Amino acid sequence: MEQTVETTTKRKRRRVLPPQTVWPLLFTLGNLVAGFAAIHYAYKGDEWQGPWGWTGLTMAGALVFLGMFLDSLDGSVARLTDSVTELGAALDSLADLVTCGVAPAFMVLALVSTYLGDDGKLILLGPDADLPWGKVVWGIAAVYVCCTALRLARFTVETAPDHLLEDGAAFHGIPSPGAAGLVASLILLHQHVLANGTDAQWFAQAYAFGIPIVMLCGALLMVSSIPYDHFVKRYLGRPQSFKFIAYVAIVLFLCIWWFQATVAFAFVAYALSGPIHAYKNRKKLVQEI
Repeated sequence: MEQTVETTTKRKRRRVLPPQTVWPLLFTLGNLVAGFAAIHYAYKGDEWQGPWGWTGLTMAGALVFLGMFLDSLDGSVARLTDSVTELGAALDSLADLVTCGVAPAFMVLALVSTYLGDDGKLILLGPDADLPWGKVVWGIAAVYVCCTALRLARFTVETAPDHLLEDGAAFHGIPSPGAAGLVASLILLHQHVLANGTDAQWFAQAYAFGIPIVMLCGALLMVSSIPYDHFVKRYLGRPQSFKFIAYVAIVLFLCIWWFQATVAFAFVAYALSGPIHAYKNRKKLVQEI
């Protein structure tokens, strides 16, 4: 009996996390809070007016990118403090589900709802929407959230050699932050066009109804097996050619004048890079055979 109590006590002591594990968890929780706040501001829509003429959707998009930035830091902080834990990995996936899954889907629902609402009043779309397109958009949003959950679950349970290709330089399927950045950047560009182009209302509306289609493509790419580059490890973690540095300089230069458009173009290019490279590799294999 005494031996059993002693064994139980030791097990409980092993579950106590060292103090340094708090720091990466704070970054992960910050990611979670940013996603939760993005949902709040997305629901506010045009009713909320912030600095620089920001709307609720603009603020929501900025918060999604803030969450993605914090998500990129928590792993590095955990490795620097030697505090990589299963708890941190599980919490990171849960935070990403909110910030990269639920929040972008909610933003798309709020965006399309502004055009389908009654007298400009925001009535968030749901499965009981009156218009058929409203039901379709809600279904696409639900598929996106489910695919994000599957993508994160696959990332959590798979071993490193199965999940990462070429020494961690590539992923199976587009990572959830890449899909979230694709959706959020397109919505930010839409809000920018809407605020600065009063004569392009028809374009803004058509653009808004096209974003759910892009989101569906991003959802399918997340659960695909198409290889995607790990941008940090492949391009920032090793010496690069002058050509690559010139491309980066051009992108940064374009961001000065066309920030929203440049960011959106970058995420669209990244989303297309996977299928394009997969097609080229397959074509090359066919020619060799």
